[in-house]
Amino acid sequence: MLTRSVLTALFAFATPVLAQLPPAPPPETPPEEAAPVEEAAPVARELTSAEIAAFNQAVTDFTAGQTAQQQGDNQGAVAKYDAALPAIRVAVEADAAKMDNVNFLANALYADAAAYGALGQMDKVIPLHEESLPYWRKLAEAKPEDATTRTILTGILVQIGNQKLADADVAGADPYYNEALPLARQGVEEKPGDPAARNQLLAVLIGACQTSMVEGMRDEAINLGKEMIADGSIDAANRPSIDALTGAAG
Repeated sequence: MLTRSVLTALFAFATPVLAQLPPAPPPETPPEEAAPVEEAAPVARELTSAEIAAFNQAVTDFTAGQTAQQQGDNQGAVAKYDAALPAIRVAVEADAAKMDNVNFLANALYADAAAYGALGQMDKVIPLHEESLPYWRKLAEAKPEDATTRTILTGILVQIGNQKLADADVAGADPYYNEALPLARQGVEEKPGDPAARNQLLAVLIGACQTSMVEGMRDEAINLGKEMIADGSIDAANRPSIDALTGAAG
């Protein structure tokens, strides 16, 4: 089902472009030994008629991908999402400040990654998450009170960190867990008894205690894991790691 922001984006591009921004004048040659000039922010442009048509088709493809995914047809879903993504990328490149389209691209990449994950194709999942990460950060920054956006951002950071850790890139994994930790803590602060929020924090702590030099991180992961085993709220993904950590701790 289309979100309101996606529908807004569709309506925004429903009519042909009537005018184009004039081309920027050629830059002047800087004098020798001049101080480096700070790069200007990219100028937004209107989409062409062809790009508008492609974007509208992308909305149709995205909707069909959602329907297929909800019906368990993940192969059909990825075909539709992959078809939709190029036109959505173009729209965001044309105007990166248009948050409706940033939201659309972030969600399309996330949905595509989820469908590929369901197919077991992790080689597709992580690149999609890495591409989506700047957009989810931008959305979380724009709406810090939006718990859903923060939860998705945290989950993406953990998945990328876990993949790097699996590839023995400890230094590469650590910044992702470090970024995810305050987000996950905020989720638990807002919903202290929520199993999903607690499991997400536990997942971050499990990764972070393997990469961080912060004292007490391992103990925090073990203690939270034991609490969640005791009350039955730990999920199947976190349980083996906690069993391994508690076993190693003796």
